[in-house]
Amino acid sequence: MIPRSPVILLSSLLLLASPVQAVGTWDWGPLAQSESPRGEPGESDDLETGEGEARPGRRHTSPVIERLAREEAASSERFVLTPHRPNYLLPLTYNTRPNDVPHLSTPGLTEGLDEFEVKFQLSFKVPVWRDLFHGAASLWFAYTQVSFWQLYKWDDSAPFRETNYMPEVMLVFTPGFRLAGLTGDLLILGFVHHSNGRAEALSRSWNRFFAQIILSRGNFALSIKPWYRIPESESEDGNPDIEDFFGPGEVGMAFRSGDHTLSLALRNNFRSDNRGAVMMDWTYPLSGRISGYLQYFKGYGESLIDYDHSVNRIGLGVALTTWM
Repeated sequence: MIPRSPVILLSSLLLLASPVQAVGTWDWGPLAQSESPRGEPGESDDLETGEGEARPGRRHTSPVIERLAREEAASSERFVLTPHRPNYLLPLTYNTRPNDVPHLSTPGLTEGLDEFEVKFQLSFKVPVWRDLFHGAASLWFAYTQVSFWQLYKWDDSAPFRETNYMPEVMLVFTPGFRLAGLTGDLLILGFVHHSNGRAEALSRSWNRFFAQIILSRGNFALSIKPWYRIPESESEDGNPDIEDFFGPGEVGMAFRSGDHTLSLALRNNFRSDNRGAVMMDWTYPLSGRISGYLQYFKGYGESLIDYDHSVNRIGLGVALTTWM
């Protein structure tokens, strides 16, 4: 029997299709505060010229600053969920290298995994405490869930193969400093728990502290995010080598041109075996608040069950909240 999760998925996606748009790349964290409700030029921070210099008397604006303004306007609404990471549905993805090994003992699975499957992500955040440190920071809680659904494997009742859960707590600053022609829009300090909610041999999880800086210039944004894994006892650690595949952090970039957004995210373990991952996204206008979404992923760590297995996947679908 096909689970009822698609009904919950569609309801959640429709709720998230609010008047709020998102901006970022792979994991850009919260974009939280701004003075302008719409982020119009001249109402955010120093507006840059084409050479990246601030014009006297005007303020910087960027897709990051614009999202800050939209989130500030929407986060106080009772019936609006503020997007955190992108919210998307890829009804058709193709993985050239599915990882059958963890699922060989799954009851009812008659054969290996199908290369075609559905992937979707739900992600939102809420402000917990504003105006910390005399208005210099705010505290946010965020939750992200990404699922991989073997919808086209009808002979095995179309099972959900893997779901990952990521609750986060983040302290967000808006420093506004200049560095190499870029403006430091956000500084984020946080904690994230990342797990797949499974038991025994299929259990995967880890906890991290992270620091993230998001810089921008014009329609370009750059995210640099190192992290530190919180050590676990040997008896409780089901994936002691996970850092060998995820590395010490990630770098993301995004560029907006009109209604199109291109983004790139990179990870590497900086070791001789050169393990890491690359993810590329393209969002383009489709209909109303729904954008077309093309995603490509190659490398390790797309899901926790596959953290030590290299994946090569391309998917096509729709996004309700986009990077920019």
